[in-house]
This record gives sequence, C-alpha cells and structure tokens, in this order.
Amino acid sequence: MGWKPLHILVGISLSIENVLKPAGLENAKDIITSNYVKEFGDPAWDGDPGMKRFAAFVDKYLPGENKHNWNIGYGYMSAQTMVHILEQCEDDLTRANVMKQAENLKDFELDLLLPGIRINTSPTDHYPIQQVKMHKFDGTRWQSFGPILELD
Repeated sequence: MGWKPLHILVGISLSIENVLKPAGLENAKDIITSNYVKEFGDPAWDGDPGMKRFAAFVDKYLPGENKHNWNIGYGYMSAQTMVHILEQCEDDLTRANVMKQAENLKDFELDLLLPGIRINTSPTDHYPIQQVKMHKFDGTRWQSFGPILELD
C-alpha cells in the first residue's frame, strides 16, 4: 500500500543517545517531536557558549558521566534557574522573597534552551517553559522547523 503513518514522539523520549539509538536510528527516521533544549553532541551546537559551559560543568563536577544523559542537563538547567533566583534575592533569603523572585522570571535564558526560548513566570503562572520548536529526525540528528510555538 505504501502507507507511511506520521509518528509523533513525546518530547521526554527524544534523546538520540538514550532512546533512538537503542531502538535503531533507521526506525526513527521522520519521527516528529517538539523540543525546547539543545541536544548534547549535535554538531549544530559545536562552539555554542552555553553548551561549552554545560560540558565544562559536567567535566569538573561529574567527571566520567555521560553528557547525553538528559537528567544531567535537566538538573543543570534547574540549578541555573535556582542560582539566578537566589542572586535576585540578594541578602533577603526569606521564603517570601525566594517565592517572589521565582514568580517573576522574565525572559530568562538558560545554557541548554534552544535560541529564542526563555523562562517566564508570574504569581499566577508557575510553568516556566511555555515555548517549543518542532523537530523531525533525519536519521542522524533532529532538524528543527517552523517558528517557536507558544504553549497555552
């Protein structure tokens, strides 16, 4: 019949190293997903300052760990956000001020977020990442396409 259905992969499973390679890269060709982070090892990010800072951090504090492990990247971005919040608190480290700062992040950029994707929060909106880019797997790497999408 020649039928080729569209396969959409949930974003949490987009790791090339940890998900797609074990499943077989040839089986993943043309899969679509949404994403908001840079993939470690993707040549598109060679020379990227944020990726360099991430790699240096892992080399220094987690020597020998696999930089493709998305849990490390997620932890790195969470720590980056917390450091920013605490710096905004200055000398007032009360719970009330920490929450005030955490609820007022405006266009905050993280090393591993895709260009143009930023963190924003408010007292009524605690979901910090509300933007994604669509990606299609070409058999080797994810290729982004289209504009940044705003999630509501």
